[in-house]
Amino acid sequence: MATDHIRYDVLARDALRGVLRRVLTDAAEHGLPGEHHFFITFLSTADGVKLSPRLLAQYPEEMTVILQHQFWDLVVTEDRFEVGLSFGGIPERLVVPFNSIKSFFDPSVQFGLQFEAADASTDAPAANLPAVPAPAALPVPAPAVETKDEPAKPSEGAEVVRLDRFRKK
Repeated sequence: MATDHIRYDVLARDALRGVLRRVLTDAAEHGLPGEHHFFITFLSTADGVKLSPRLLAQYPEEMTVILQHQFWDLVVTEDRFEVGLSFGGIPERLVVPFNSIKSFFDPSVQFGLQFEAADASTDAPAANLPAVPAPAALPVPAPAVETKDEPAKPSEGAEVVRLDRFRKK
């Protein structure tokens, strides 16, 4: 097989991350239109990710957040996004570089993107293109549900934190 000097895999991955960057930029500027909301899964220990020690202890490998109703100060730059979210009633500021994101899913329109880790795909052969699964290929994880008296219990692996109950309506 011929050597890919152009690195189509890197170009495709960066273009797909550009879609994510554009969607988040629009949400930061105009809010979320209609029923759109986003499930974003990222590696919690990747370079540049900033989480509180409390959240890192809860989600030592990866974390999924939902940007739907209650989030604030969404800032999007060329290489990352920052957002304010509340976890168990405690406000937190997250910094998430785009290269730490494993998946993005908007269940309102069944659109999803799945990424390989940036450092793994940089040296990967050209045949290993970033995956863009069919919409049904990205299942929506069951959200953690908190009640007033009892916080959500962590499950094995990544867990979705439901944020819509904190939204001021």
